[in-house]
Amino acid sequence: MELVINGKQMDVGESFKEHIEARLEDIISKYFNRVTDVSVTMSKEAHSFFKAHIAVHIGKEIHVQADAVEKDPYAAFDHAAERISTQLRRYKRRLRDHHDRVNPEDVLQAKGYVVEVSYDEETDAANGHEPAIVAEMPKNIPTLSVSEAVMRMDLSNEPALMFRNASHGGLNMVYKRPDGNVGWVDPAEEASRAVA
Repeated sequence: MELVINGKQMDVGESFKEHIEARLEDIISKYFNRVTDVSVTMSKEAHSFFKAHIAVHIGKEIHVQADAVEKDPYAAFDHAAERISTQLRRYKRRLRDHHDRVNPEDVLQAKGYVVEVSYDEETDAANGHEPAIVAEMPKNIPTLSVSEAVMRMDLSNEPALMFRNASHGGLNMVYKRPDGNVGWVDPAEEASRAVA
């Protein structure tokens, strides 16, 4: 396991690094044998708060992330580590079962884009400017059931996930709605209703 610990606007001392390493090794060894890499970013926020961001990559396609903000850096890290532990415990069986069923031929390649957020709608729209695309990177689109897609989206702490539906092979998307529920877009289902 490769562990990277970064500090933004703060120094992460040796004793804190040892605490982070020991806690993460304990959590990860409890649930998974093969974790490719873990990154921990500690940052100082406004009003003397500290933010901990932990990203764990399990295998090739599974990413688990957690954040926590507390007044003490140790408490922030421990809270984020507890969230990681909870997610790993909750999904260990489902991840293992899904990993055994994944067929490399069932994964599509797609381009991913990150859109710059520093865009003032009123000023830039009036001037005819659109947000700039900052990065382009390849993404794999896995073949999953809807429940597996929701699990993957939840694990990665992402707002949306595109996947190929295992039941019919069409592209689908699940996303987190503003009301806290999960939305599911299935164009194949809509197309079949329109034909009927």
